[in-house]
Amino acid sequence: MNSYQNKLKIFNDPIYGFVSIPYEIIYDLIDHSYFQRLRRIKQLGLTNLVYPGALHTRFHHAMGAMHLMSEAIEVLRAKGNEITDEEAKGVTIAILLHDIGHGPFSHALEHSIVNHITHEDISELFMNRLNAEFKGELSLAIRIFNNKYKKKFLHQLVSSQLDMDRLDYLKRDSFFTGVSEGVVSSDRIIKMLNVKNDELAVEAKGIYSIEKFIIARRLMYWQVYLHKTVISAETLLVNILKRAKELAEKQEELFCTPALKVFLYNKFSKNDFKTEPELLDSFAQLDDYDIMASVKVWASHQDKVLAMLCNKLLNRDLFKIELQNQQFKDVEINSAKERIKKLYKLKGKEEDYFVFTGNIQNDAYSENKIRINILSKDGKIMDITDASDQLNIKVLAKTIKKYYLCYPK
Repeated sequence: MNSYQNKLKIFNDPIYGFVSIPYEIIYDLIDHSYFQRLRRIKQLGLTNLVYPGALHTRFHHAMGAMHLMSEAIEVLRAKGNEITDEEAKGVTIAILLHDIGHGPFSHALEHSIVNHITHEDISELFMNRLNAEFKGELSLAIRIFNNKYKKKFLHQLVSSQLDMDRLDYLKRDSFFTGVSEGVVSSDRIIKMLNVKNDELAVEAKGIYSIEKFIIARRLMYWQVYLHKTVISAETLLVNILKRAKELAEKQEELFCTPALKVFLYNKFSKNDFKTEPELLDSFAQLDDYDIMASVKVWASHQDKVLAMLCNKLLNRDLFKIELQNQQFKDVEINSAKERIKKLYKLKGKEEDYFVFTGNIQNDAYSENKIRINILSKDGKIMDITDASDQLNIKVLAKTIKKYYLCYPK
């Protein structure tokens, strides 16, 4: 009894105040080294180079999403929707662990150190490993996470266009960046949740909160997640890791933490992670500190390109970035490359590390994904784009694509 009471602790969250741990196993999972690693991975990567307060971690976010899940379960049960204790525990575990597979600077890592392996893939591998360790207690959580459980609305609480993940990160990222446009009324939205035909739905009187939620997503993407300076910083880090990987493939000597060395000097597939259990243990040792410690040392490396890129990141001498609605013409790109190649006295194709293009997409809402249902008083459900009387919701359902060109100032 004493052990049980000891594990049902509370913690103080800057967004929600006092938050309770609802199940004993939740405490054990939080206490596990795999989960504690999330304390060492920033939620927004290099966004703090634009918004200095954006230093919160994936640990913060996972705990917040878990709290919102507890509130959603309570609301849905109060409205007569059956959620057993086992299901409540399973869906709470699923949301707690939904981001456990994120690596340091997640998207930069996915594009350079590991290939064709998403953080969702790694999350599932971690969950399977933990399930074996906890003697099958995570089996239901994994089925819900993978949308293989009979009650589909439980998966929608974890992963959909109106899940506890999004509700928390919008509110949390808005708080820590100071971008007030991202503030959403998570309390109001959760209070309006219901279930119809095994699908999550929002009661009609909550429609304005949903409209604001979608608008907040669009604004947060442009102002925070896809801020052009953030894109510049993240692509710079991607190129640093790509250059390091290229040198490692040539067996050049590079400073690395043991965990980073495993991935820098080898190529692994998704299948390798499944057949070589020790790989997951190595990945579990990787966090932001491995990357930044290496970048600091590489700033003095004999390879000119690697050293220059690292110094630019460390000193926030970020590349200039241009955004436009059409692709940049080859003549513009080649002109910039020639200029930089001559300025820095680069060889071969080294200028590709300094001048590069890409695109970003902002889709605040998609009618092709698990939709946001609005439940009317007569029991009918409609997609938010049909139910809303605001024209801009239809507009926000369209994907906006922009192209960028990066080069040194």
